[in-house]
Amino acid sequence: MSEYIIVTDSSADLTQELVEELDVSVLPLSFTIRGTSLEDHPDKRNMSSKEFYQLLRDGEMATTNAVNVSQYEELLTPFLESGKDVLILSFSSGLSATCQSSIMAAGELREKFPERKIEVVDTLCASAGQGMLVWYAGKKRLAGESLEAVRDWCEDNKMKVCHWVTVNDLMHLKRGGRISATTAMVGTMLQIKPIIHVDNEGKLDTVGKARGRKAALDYLVQKVADTAIDPAEQTMFLSHSDCREDVEYIAERLKEKCGVKDTKICDIGPVIGSHTGPGCAVVFFFGQPR
Repeated sequence: MSEYIIVTDSSADLTQELVEELDVSVLPLSFTIRGTSLEDHPDKRNMSSKEFYQLLRDGEMATTNAVNVSQYEELLTPFLESGKDVLILSFSSGLSATCQSSIMAAGELREKFPERKIEVVDTLCASAGQGMLVWYAGKKRLAGESLEAVRDWCEDNKMKVCHWVTVNDLMHLKRGGRISATTAMVGTMLQIKPIIHVDNEGKLDTVGKARGRKAALDYLVQKVADTAIDPAEQTMFLSHSDCREDVEYIAERLKEKCGVKDTKICDIGPVIGSHTGPGCAVVFFFGQPR
């Protein structure tokens, strides 16, 4: 069996500790804030999460850029030259052009390295949902499973990765053009918190609402209780944009209500956080239906 590396991008929001545990390679995406473009590296962020989200709270807007083909080629070429095959687990095509860039780069590199295997999985996932799929895939690679077996497992299971999201800052969604000013104002006054998930096309979809933050967090826990596959046997991921205490509350409730034994908490990085704003809390797990 040829040696291979798993590659993902920084939208997966993996901590540096998990990157090292899995021995995966992460391609940094970039974001722009206050006129400066910065790369989002899991090991050396140019701006702390606290600083980034405080800027958003202060009214700054951040934008993001998809990875281009040449960036993928630059990252992958040394692996291929050293005789390694590559499995790419990419950011959802429903949310970014990054996946298309990875597919194009793979096609061009197959011509340069016809003896090497380069496979791409469109995870249809985002943030630590993508990270969770990468984590399970990385564990399988380290256990000795082949590139093809891990690729097929990801394709078979990616539509089971549930993303349940609530956001606290409606005004940020308004600034980003995702809701109207009237909806944001009324929702803020009434403490209405939207409930969002990632649909089968890998896109964000608002599917409910809760009155108050605690009710919104409990809503996410209930979705796990209602739809998770063997929740006590899963490692579930949670992510947050500068509201760790909220996902710690979710983690504790998952243990009490669903018997979940293992959770991993990740920060939402600036690439995803540019769109969610501060106060976003998410739980990721394998469930049916998504």
